[in-house]
Amino acid sequence: MGDFYSTLGVSKNADAKEIKSAYRKVAMKFHPDKNPGNSAAEEKFKAAAEAYSVLSDEQKRARYDQFGHSAYTQSGGGGGGRGGFQHM
Repeated sequence: MGDFYSTLGVSKNADAKEIKSAYRKVAMKFHPDKNPGNSAAEEKFKAAAEAYSVLSDEQKRARYDQFGHSAYTQSGGGGGGRGGFQHM
């Protein structure tokens, strides 16, 4: 999995307008309707959608810039565990 910036083909300094434009370009190119039966194109489309969902949101983007993919991967840490009422 590449980083979200390279997925969309933008620099880390890209503004919201550049990110949106790049997303639309990639989404159009790899959209499943334009590439029926092409699983590689479908994966690129999904990757672009995920990248855009993070980079288009200022808070998510800041978190991504600080922690990278680990901030957004399914298996990435993240608290949890047991409640904390065991001692009561």
